[in-house]
Amino acid sequence: MKDTSLELVLVSTPIGYLGSGRGGGVELTMCSLIKGLLSLGHKITLLAPQGSFLPSDCAGAEIRHVPGIDQPSWQHQEVSAPVVIPPDGVLLGLWEQALDLGQKSDAVLNFSYDWLPIWLTPRVEADLFHLISMGAVSQVMKTLIGDLCQSNPSRLAFHTYRQASDYELLGEPVVIGNGFDLNHYEFQSQGGGPLGWAGRVAPEKGLEDAVAVAAALGDRLVVWGVVEDPEYAKKIEAVSPPGTIDWRGFLPTDELQNQLRACRALLNTPKWNEAYGNVVVEAMACGVPVVAYDRGGPGELITSGVTGWLVPPDDVKAMTNAVKQIGGIDRRECRNWVEESASHDGFAKRVESWIKEGIKTNESSSG
Repeated sequence: MKDTSLELVLVSTPIGYLGSGRGGGVELTMCSLIKGLLSLGHKITLLAPQGSFLPSDCAGAEIRHVPGIDQPSWQHQEVSAPVVIPPDGVLLGLWEQALDLGQKSDAVLNFSYDWLPIWLTPRVEADLFHLISMGAVSQVMKTLIGDLCQSNPSRLAFHTYRQASDYELLGEPVVIGNGFDLNHYEFQSQGGGPLGWAGRVAPEKGLEDAVAVAAALGDRLVVWGVVEDPEYAKKIEAVSPPGTIDWRGFLPTDELQNQLRACRALLNTPKWNEAYGNVVVEAMACGVPVVAYDRGGPGELITSGVTGWLVPPDDVKAMTNAVKQIGGIDRRECRNWVEESASHDGFAKRVESWIKEGIKTNESSSG
């Protein structure tokens, strides 16, 4: 391993091309990390599905496109579902190239929540590292990640302690948070606008609860994100007062934050154990306080009474009451927390430290 710069291979999610929004928060995480790693002097090769593109400030990374159909997402399967890998799927192509490039690189960093790369880790010469992007939504994945933690704990990192607690791990987990390029988020000190909600429009995100809060207050709810489940979206709109939902769709970061920063609050209503909560931090980066269920990652990001409010999970009445108190939040405190805890530079340094320590550990054990 080199003392300073690393040659790293990053492997994207096999669910949608980068820029489509289908990969959820993983897309934003990858772009922020790539920019941060480039600024630290590391060489980056990104493997991503055909059609993927990176923002201009990541131009220093080489991107290699891989054809193939999407991998089925674990988010939409039963907890006990078996592993399914399509023979013409992009996952196989990504990892065929990753293992080849990994022989000539310092490490391979995996962003996909998939069985194959984790299973490969103790069986190949390349140093594979995994930033786990979800809680334990699959028993197969939970078992596999637990097994890898027993044999190669340094190869795993998590976004939050709450996420990591979903798994049966050996010792303290490596928790590295997340990071954002704050140059892309403009702070707005005043926010008398509507309520906002952002995320994939799918049942596990709990949009119906946010709509219920807005309806109870006679307010408008601006909704940003890919409509992943159109039938679910139609059902919510059918039982909502006319004009409650203002659908905006998936927007690039610059457009999203331009609209988001005018909100007086962002509502976050996950029905599952969110690994982190990118939209929570994006809102706070603009100065927008967040009212969220105290479930999963957002519970580690929000300080009640300072940057927003945490309320009991699934308690729509408590969330409604918390929104009424949002005027007491100093929006500057929201931005301050993000600057101190979730910059892309700090995130890249944490990832760099994790990977370098993991490489040393592997060299010691094999030497």
